[in-house]
Amino acid sequence: MKLSLYLETSVVGAYLDNGEPFRRDLTIRWWEHELHEYQPFTSVLVRRELERVQEPYRTGSLKLIEPLIQLDLSEEVAILAEGYIERGIFHRKYIADAIHVAIAAVHKIDYLVTWNFGNIANVRKQARIRLFNTAAGFFSPAIVTPEFLVHTGPV
Repeated sequence: MKLSLYLETSVVGAYLDNGEPFRRDLTIRWWEHELHEYQPFTSVLVRRELERVQEPYRTGSLKLIEPLIQLDLSEEVAILAEGYIERGIFHRKYIADAIHVAIAAVHKIDYLVTWNFGNIANVRKQARIRLFNTAAGFFSPAIVTPEFLVHTGPV
C-alpha cells in the first residue's frame, strides 16, 4: 500500500517558478520521477488558490493537479481549522494554511508536502499542531518539503 501525500499549493507553484531554480528543479525531479510511488491528493482549496494565479502559470498549475484525487472541504475540516486559529496556532489571515493542515489531518494523509516555511513547514508550528491534534483525537500528518521525499540512492 502506498503512503499518501497531500500536495499544498506552494508545491504546485514551485513546479513552474522560474524565480526559485533550486526549488523548481527539485520539485520537478521529484514530481516526475517519484510522485508515482505515493498516493497523491490535493483539494478544492488548492484548485481555488491556483485559479487566482496569473497566466501562464494558472493553466499549467491546474493541468498538473488534474490527475490527482481532489479532497473536499468538510465541516470536520472547518471545525479543526477553526480550532487551530482559536488556539493561536494560525493567525486568522492564514486560514487557508490552517485548512490545508486540517484537510491532511482529517483524511489521515501520511505526508503534507509544502514549500510554505512561514506557516506550515515550521518546526514550532508543527509541534503545536501535533499536540493539538493528539489532544483533539485527530491524526497528525508529517509535514515535509519535497526534498525530504527525494531518493538519494543506495547507501
